Amino acid sequence: MSDAGTAMDDSDGSESELMLDPKVQESIGRSLKAHYDDIVNSPVPDKFLVLLAQLEATEHRAVGAPSDERN
Repeated sequence: MSDAGTAMDDSDGSESELMLDPKVQESIGRSLKAHYDDIVNSPVPDKFLVLLAQLEATEHRAVGAPSDERN
């Protein structure tokens, strides 16, 4: 039994990859695009927004403090 992700030997000894039916590829593509769109369009959780704000504030302090004190 062969796996869809492996290559098979042809009758002439060369190797070729197994191909999915174009309709199956199209269906998988539509499904992946729908899942991607759902993820991209979902709101960012508040907890992540708070963490990002804290990180940004920390970066501003780290970058801004030494240059302000030196001038």
